[in-house]
Amino acid sequence: MVNYQSSIDRIYQYLLITAFFFLPLAVAPNNIAIYLIIILWLVSGNYKEKLGHIIGNKLALASMVFFFIHCIGLLWTENISWGLEITRKMLPFFLVLPILLTLTRKENVNFYVGAFLLAISISELLSYLIWFDIIDAFKYATWDNPTPLMSHISYNPLLAFAIYLVGFKLFLGKSLKPFLRGLYVFFITTMSINMFITGGRAGQVMFFAVIVILMFQYFKHAKIKALIISSTLILAISFAAFNYSPLFKNRVMLGVEDIRNFDGNSNTSIGQRVTFTINSYQLFMSNPILGIGTGDFPDEYKKVNELNSPNVINTVQPHNMYMLILSQLGLVGLASFLTIFYFQFTLALNSRKVLVQNLGVAIPLLFLLIMWSDSYLLGHYTGNLYILFSSLIYSNNFND
Repeated sequence: MVNYQSSIDRIYQYLLITAFFFLPLAVAPNNIAIYLIIILWLVSGNYKEKLGHIIGNKLALASMVFFFIHCIGLLWTENISWGLEITRKMLPFFLVLPILLTLTRKENVNFYVGAFLLAISISELLSYLIWFDIIDAFKYATWDNPTPLMSHISYNPLLAFAIYLVGFKLFLGKSLKPFLRGLYVFFITTMSINMFITGGRAGQVMFFAVIVILMFQYFKHAKIKALIISSTLILAISFAAFNYSPLFKNRVMLGVEDIRNFDGNSNTSIGQRVTFTINSYQLFMSNPILGIGTGDFPDEYKKVNELNSPNVINTVQPHNMYMLILSQLGLVGLASFLTIFYFQFTLALNSRKVLVQNLGVAIPLLFLLIMWSDSYLLGHYTGNLYILFSSLIYSNNFND
């Protein structure tokens, strides 16, 4: 780690590494590290310079505007308590991401990424120990879905993102010594297998997207070759997973069955998501510009559900980030939300840093994909994954 002129700068870096490490392992230590960073930043003075860093970063400004639109949406909401809860969940876009964008340092990128990959490796090891019956299943895990530290809904996207990071080091990073190359090949193989002995379908879709992104980034001047290789890999991996992973096969067949029987039984995993989207679209159309308000989704959705689909369960969010924002905040909210991703792409494509050029494109692409199947920025693990790695890649410090 580099030398620092003040002890508080050093503390920031140790806390950031701690936050990256505990992200896949435990909620409390991850949150505590982030809270301590925010408190130190707020009480340590030098506010003019800090504010200048935030104003100078378009992503930070777009993120803060997105949060303030949620605050404005409270003005026409009737369910203030739920509106405040949603606003609290969006607080990282106002308080965490802009502040962390001023603190992450390019000199420490290997410490941040290494801490996260080490933690994912620990989680992966526990998953295999349960799967091989070496230890008993605990917390969220079962033998046939061994994700002990978090739900498979969150675990598989984090695992897919880790696979991208290892793939980047293998294919796009600096030249590696044989030992490190072998180690990364080992981890990308075991992580890929682990992807299909656990049951997160969105994470598995994200994994296939990772393959496509990596191949197009590696063969950036040979797009046909990238398409052929990525398609071949996806077909081969899908075939192997379908034939050798009972869980993956059962989840695929269940998904196909849900789609076939949607008209007769829409109260299934996929059927519910389709119904949520249809009903949420009706809410959006009732006020397409400004939405129904930050807190009114649960109450208004219940009314629509009772009319359109009384046999399907109610929900407090439609398991689709875009429909949630459209319902709550209308086209204004969605435009603000997409502006965040626009600036991510812009900053990445204009950067001269290889990591920023590639990971800076991968982050928004992967999240824009999986948010069709759930409101992933509301969850702790995937939300903090997005915030922490965005603060690293799009930091002015990294791109100086």
